[in-house]
Amino acid sequence: MSMLKKTGTIGKIERPEGKILQKRIKRIAKQRVELFEANAKGVFPRTCPICDYEGKFLAYGTPPRYDAQCPSCRSLERHRLFWLYLDRSGILKQKKRVLHFAPESLLEPLIRDAADLYETSDLFAKRDVTHRVNIEDTGLPDESYDLIICNHVLEHVDDGKAVAEFYRMLKPGGVALLSTPVVEGWRETYENADVETGPDKLLHFGQADHIRYFGADVRDRIRAPGFELEDITAVEPDVHKYGLMRGETLFVATRPEKSKG
Repeated sequence: MSMLKKTGTIGKIERPEGKILQKRIKRIAKQRVELFEANAKGVFPRTCPICDYEGKFLAYGTPPRYDAQCPSCRSLERHRLFWLYLDRSGILKQKKRVLHFAPESLLEPLIRDAADLYETSDLFAKRDVTHRVNIEDTGLPDESYDLIICNHVLEHVDDGKAVAEFYRMLKPGGVALLSTPVVEGWRETYENADVETGPDKLLHFGQADHIRYFGADVRDRIRAPGFELEDITAVEPDVHKYGLMRGETLFVATRPEKSKG
């Protein structure tokens, strides 16, 4: 990975001092707050594929993303991308036994209604789940699920162990649907064992309980146990119509069928 190094060969812009700088900061901050207030309730009309709401979406996140959250069902960009794939692929009609890790309250009832057998798992959830187990070592039976769902969890745990568990638990031909924050411009995933506190994790990984920022090598990490992998990427016209995050990716990992003979 290339690095930009300070050489001292280029001049610098003169920096204002003291009260002048503080006045500038105050003025610019005020402008930013006014801009956010003007756009927080939505910039463009969108359509939610989950609840069919049509209208402006709300800002969400830190830093805030405009048009990110449906005000009706409270879905975010990743939920809408995920649901579009489920709806268009018909995968729930094909996959009978489903295991959903850290089930989102928004998606859980929809998937439960569509699946033949729907189970949930979360080690720390306060609400009821089918299995209160560690995603890195579940103790659940081999080759027992047709579909595993895991959205925005791998950045919190040992992803190598978790993905290997998915592979073990899936039947041959079974599918794991995975999503996680990815910096596509980074060849390698960024991890740093010296980053331990919540504030430092927020600085380095974008959230106080994340332990890495995946790079483009996330695909190799998912393939490692033997998965075949397909990318489902948010593109136009879905991005502007449904308020998706440009280029966000849903990973479809398939355990290969057993070879004959």
